[in-house]
Amino acid sequence: MNKELIIDSTSSEIVIALLEEKRLVELHVEKNDNNFSVGDIYLGRVKKIIPGLNAAFVDVGYEKDAFLHYLDLGPQIKSLNKYVKNIQSKKTYSSIEELENESDIEKSGKIASVLTANQNIVVQIAKEPISTKGPRISTEISLAGRYLVLIPFSDKVSVSQKIKSQDERSRLKRLIHSIKPKNFGVIIRTASENKKVAELDADLRDLFEKWELGMQQLPEAKPPQKILGEINRTSAILRDILNPNFNSVTVNDKALGDIVKSYLANISSEYKDIVKVYKGKEPIFESFGIEKQIKGSFGKIVTIKSGVYLVIEHTEALHVIDVNSGHRMNSQETQENNALEVNLEAASEIARQLRLRDMGGIIVVDFIDMHEGQNRRKLYERLKAEMLNDRAKHTILPPSKFGLVQITRQRVRPEMNIETYEKCPCCDGTGKIKASILFIDEIENNIKYILHEQNQKNLKLFVHPYIYAYLKKGIYNMQVKWLFKYKKWIEIEQLTSYNLLEYHFFDKNGEEIKI
Repeated sequence: MNKELIIDSTSSEIVIALLEEKRLVELHVEKNDNNFSVGDIYLGRVKKIIPGLNAAFVDVGYEKDAFLHYLDLGPQIKSLNKYVKNIQSKKTYSSIEELENESDIEKSGKIASVLTANQNIVVQIAKEPISTKGPRISTEISLAGRYLVLIPFSDKVSVSQKIKSQDERSRLKRLIHSIKPKNFGVIIRTASENKKVAELDADLRDLFEKWELGMQQLPEAKPPQKILGEINRTSAILRDILNPNFNSVTVNDKALGDIVKSYLANISSEYKDIVKVYKGKEPIFESFGIEKQIKGSFGKIVTIKSGVYLVIEHTEALHVIDVNSGHRMNSQETQENNALEVNLEAASEIARQLRLRDMGGIIVVDFIDMHEGQNRRKLYERLKAEMLNDRAKHTILPPSKFGLVQITRQRVRPEMNIETYEKCPCCDGTGKIKASILFIDEIENNIKYILHEQNQKNLKLFVHPYIYAYLKKGIYNMQVKWLFKYKKWIEIEQLTSYNLLEYHFFDKNGEEIKI
């Protein structure tokens, strides 16, 4: 399968689109000021112990306290508490290799026996803040690499279940046992299959050094404080999904492109040449047809090419998806066969929608009723096959007699939601528009202000194609008039995604000029 990553970088955020066979399947938005990403490690302070919930609320610096349940403590929480207390009391760093681990806590114990109010504690973000809830956190720290996951305060080595060969599993276990540091456990990821010891050792050393670097801040750290950040979302996606079918990474920012190249070179030299810097005039998502796919894939109603369509409703408790046949009916087939064909086609789009919107929690899908058990089994198998590429943990139950399929999917980040309804592009919802002659005057006044007051040397104007045609009409057009009037050549570009009276100015670096 051909996979591409398209990255749109702006001053405020990075938007990452994953394409499979030119089809958008994942969309990630990474805010440049996001301090509570999954994987970030903080020194927090326990604010409250709630015995009734067997949980605690921890201050990590977010406006809402983070939630820590007893089951998220991890078996070696006593060792972690001892380690943090020793370092902060002595004000001197020491490695956990020198630590004598405490006994594991009981699975059915009480949180009040492990934590106390106002205690300093090292935690990791397990789920980002969602809606009105603060982050969900864990004290079972893990650091993910390309081939391995490093788990401090443990000695256990486990292998991904996707590695089926018993000989390979045994080889990897023996190898990791021989090179791992004391008091560190390791999870061997699927990507490590058939890899040489040098590659695994390099990954393990990188993770160990990363842990040591973060913990060296502990002696002087004051809660709440981030002590170790996860790598950026772009690198995390590359780390988790990179494979031989991943043949292109295109980014519109050279600095970010260099970072991605450097990261890929560290993973494998064979991948460093797949990074390309986009230099086109159009916005990168426009050029690759992603903007159109985004607008067509989000919203309440999602139409599939054959005429089948989905109605997707989001509620606080769950997500509901209704499958409708639309005008797709084959008169040569029976009603049962028609229903099966529609359901199988819808299953592919539903699997894509779950990844694209990052829908989590409980999802209920109302497929078209089918009476034959073998057809319901075919639908169930198709949905499971389509969901294999989904990296989020999920569970699918077989269709009920009512045609309902229940899915649970891991939710660690806020659901991706893009508004597909817009105000009237001409009146902005007011019912009135500016006279066209005044609109051109407004553009010219802004040009004058940018050139004279902001002292911009190079200026590019993006407008709707109709306005573009008006400004470029004739030999002595508006563009030429502006040249004689302001002694500057104003570049004019057209964008079909703009509404009729929308326009924006950009400088020579492609950054939008705020007026």
